[in-house]
Amino acid sequence: MRTHFYKYQGAGNDFIVFDGRKAALNLSSSQIVKLCDRHFGIGADGVLILRSTPMADFQMQFFNPDGSSGMFCGNGGRCIAMFARHAGISKNDVLSFLASDGMHFARIVDDTTVSLKMANTDKTEIFDDGIWLDTGTSHFVCFVDDIEKTDVLKKGKKLRNDKRFEKYNGANVNFVKILSENELAVRTYERGVENETLACGTGITASALAYSIKENLAAGSHLVKVHTLHDELTVGFNKNANDFDGILLTGNAVKVFDGEITI
Repeated sequence: MRTHFYKYQGAGNDFIVFDGRKAALNLSSSQIVKLCDRHFGIGADGVLILRSTPMADFQMQFFNPDGSSGMFCGNGGRCIAMFARHAGISKNDVLSFLASDGMHFARIVDDTTVSLKMANTDKTEIFDDGIWLDTGTSHFVCFVDDIEKTDVLKKGKKLRNDKRFEKYNGANVNFVKILSENELAVRTYERGVENETLACGTGITASALAYSIKENLAAGSHLVKVHTLHDELTVGFNKNANDFDGILLTGNAVKVFDGEITI
């Protein structure tokens, strides 16, 4: 089957996007792996399929490059919202979409920027070496003094499979340096990719929330600036006594190119 595809990136986190509203597009794990291969396929950190739903403007289906699914992707959510705008699904600045962790709303800020409402979370665990959170998928956040010299691949792979996270099918691992008040640098090892990526939306969100826990920030509204390997994003949120709500992940979401491929 020959089909059209679109390539989008958010903070360097890149995705292959398919419009699945009309064609019966059902990809196998092996097809996902081939599509994401940077030597023999299109190359990407994941695949997004936009589908129709009566519950929202659209539904987002996300696959990791190893073919796994069932988790949410923050930068993917921002990219597919920008794609939906480009596809003319809605002329409104705010779009609603259904994902694996429930309903989301994305606001098109300008031609290259999307602000995404993330799911509320009250799922956190504090350990001596870091903080675990669920921001649509499982994340472990470690605070480090020298983020540039941190061996993200080696340490990330080890912690990703830590026995503490077996019940969550493992965890993405984020290494965070506090640069100043409400400003962080983050590097992420992503499960499913099994490598460091240029950015991870749910990981950036988890890192900002973990920072507020570590620094014992007061209850109320906060805005944290996060630097990734390629870009800069912000995470706004309300910190409550036992949970977080009003979480907004804001950053760029840009179309790179489009084309056709035989699947």
